[in-house]
Amino acid sequence: MPRRIMVLFGTRPEAIKMAPIIAALRECQHLEPIVLTTGQHREMVDSVNAFFGVRPDRDLGLALPGQALNTFAARALQACGDAIRELQPDLVLVQGDTSSALMGALAAAHEQIPVGHIEAGLRTYDRAAPFPEEMNRVLIGQVSTLHFAATECARANLRREGIDERSIYLTGNTVIDALYSAGERVARHDRASSRIVLVTAHRRESWGAPLRQVGEAVARLADRYRDATFVVPAHLNPLVRESLLPPLLELPNVQVREPLDYPDLCQALFESHLVLTDSGGIQEEAPALGKPVLVLRETTERTEAIDAGVARLVGTDPDAIVAAASELFDSESAYRGMSNRAASPYGDGRAAARIVQAIGHHYGVGTSPDEFVVGTAARLGEMA
Repeated sequence: MPRRIMVLFGTRPEAIKMAPIIAALRECQHLEPIVLTTGQHREMVDSVNAFFGVRPDRDLGLALPGQALNTFAARALQACGDAIRELQPDLVLVQGDTSSALMGALAAAHEQIPVGHIEAGLRTYDRAAPFPEEMNRVLIGQVSTLHFAATECARANLRREGIDERSIYLTGNTVIDALYSAGERVARHDRASSRIVLVTAHRRESWGAPLRQVGEAVARLADRYRDATFVVPAHLNPLVRESLLPPLLELPNVQVREPLDYPDLCQALFESHLVLTDSGGIQEEAPALGKPVLVLRETTERTEAIDAGVARLVGTDPDAIVAAASELFDSESAYRGMSNRAASPYGDGRAAARIVQAIGHHYGVGTSPDEFVVGTAARLGEMA
């Protein structure tokens, strides 16, 4: 009888990164997926699920306007626990570092159900940045049985924390699997005639003054490079919009948009010349397409792209952002140095297959998967 594997998620990034795993589980005769969503990001998750053909077995519908972290966490812990007791999975998979992931992992641990952590081992070692994600992922690691590390750096972090080596699998990141899948459908669109700068900023630790500074920097760049188009998908949170958008609304070459559906976001990445972001997923996706990334944060847990020279940590200071972006606009050699697809360290499109094989191996079926090796992103390079 197949082992029942609960795949639990609540936000759009989680839905994107879990979709390839759900597809791989469906193809495995020894494992059966059970899909549970908390509904933390209602419309955005529904759109991703529709794109990838995912139909949740349970939707907890926990999203409420303006609810505090503790309110959501308490409701999610109770609801996830009830669903786990009802559905009786053999293993619960959680992804990343959201409140949904933490509460799902804790609920499973309380029911003595093993937890598998996708994207395990990311660390900044600063509990305030990102907040609350850094706390969440450390806590998830402490209750997990299986740890699926996307990169060698993440695996090294887990080893340093005393995690049993036998429980860690080096898989690559499933966000690249999803990007491959999306690229087959959206990458053939016509290219834009002007240089496009994709700007995404929303992190909780940047609310207020830091986001206002990002908006100011983008406005200065838009005024300096009037032949470029700055595409700014605005996060739905009103606190983000009130801080980021005021300097941008009247500028003719700035396109403030509603949040992009996943295929539209992929298309924007394919067409972009440069990416300014504080998003973890985009820090992984853009380098795989040869797009230079300026990271709008003071620290990042995704240091591999920084080390490879395809991303740069610039923070939220307007002068630093403008200087770094201007160098990439004005210097062809600087741009070429940061647009090296071969240096993308995050995946080769086979992460989900490795994760599913590792789960089977954990239950005595088949062999342990091969490890992800950096430098095999040629297929994505052909799409970009």
